Amino acid sequence: MASWKLILPCTRDEAEALEVDATGLDPAPVLLTSELVEDDPMQWQLEAYFNGKPNSAALAAVQALVPSAAGVKPVAHKIRDADWVTLSQAGIEPVHAGRFYVHTETNKRAIPPGAVAFRIDAGLAFGTGAHETTSGCLEMLGALKDRGLVVRNLLDLGTGTGLLAFAAMHLWPRAHATASDIDPRSIDVTAENAAINRVPLGGGQGELALAAASGLEHPLLIGRAPYDLIIANILAGPLVELAATVGAALAEGGTLIVAGLLEGQAETVARAYRQQGLRLTGRIDNGHWPTLRLVKRARHGRERVTRLPRGKGEAPGFGSW
Repeated sequence: MASWKLILPCTRDEAEALEVDATGLDPAPVLLTSELVEDDPMQWQLEAYFNGKPNSAALAAVQALVPSAAGVKPVAHKIRDADWVTLSQAGIEPVHAGRFYVHTETNKRAIPPGAVAFRIDAGLAFGTGAHETTSGCLEMLGALKDRGLVVRNLLDLGTGTGLLAFAAMHLWPRAHATASDIDPRSIDVTAENAAINRVPLGGGQGELALAAASGLEHPLLIGRAPYDLIIANILAGPLVELAATVGAALAEGGTLIVAGLLEGQAETVARAYRQQGLRLTGRIDNGHWPTLRLVKRARHGRERVTRLPRGKGEAPGFGSW
């Protein structure tokens, strides 16, 4: 099915307040915001990607998210699959973030000395490393390794292209690793990128297990918990909605890396996780896009959770996005 794209002007405040679920659409469109003019809060842009041609009601629902665009006629344009790949990588420069160097098939240059290179072809998913949120996560992962963090069981929640899972597996090669995404296409792209980068798939140590899942609503994700590292580079709204779920899936003393939020949303996200027994222990700011590091406090007695309940893929309190 062809994808369709809608572009609308917006303000920074509107971008920070975006909640994709507020459209009421099923499936919800993918929303991306970007700064058109540096340090100008009035010059931002919203891009909405739809699976299939959106009707007038869908266009109106997205436009309602950005009141400043009320006078703009919303017009969506068709993007053929072949064009999507081209557009997703057009103008992308290779990224050197921390100890990692990320490139596509067409923009690889000389790899910086000491850097670990990954080729990430976005295709129908997002997460090539070029966005500040992904770069911030890569830098945070490297910093955690430098601090001596030991990881034995990790989850990349909302993996997109698999990049962050691959990076974490390089840093902790003996860990059990899992990557999930709500979009099955992202799991296909991750599998393809794993083959390109020689990342083994499977359920054992040093292998990556994959699951298409809404939130953590999947028997694989529940059965492999608790995790001592969770990476969630998604959006502020889903991060808040999933706070109880993610907090339950994180082991005591475990580390959570969250990104995909704007700086004005950082306190709201951090507060949601403080309520689940996590404390903010670090932050990296890339422009307007912070990456937060949180650690789960140890609990004792009856409150201590050592294993999540098993079932048919659902557990009490497990949300979705």
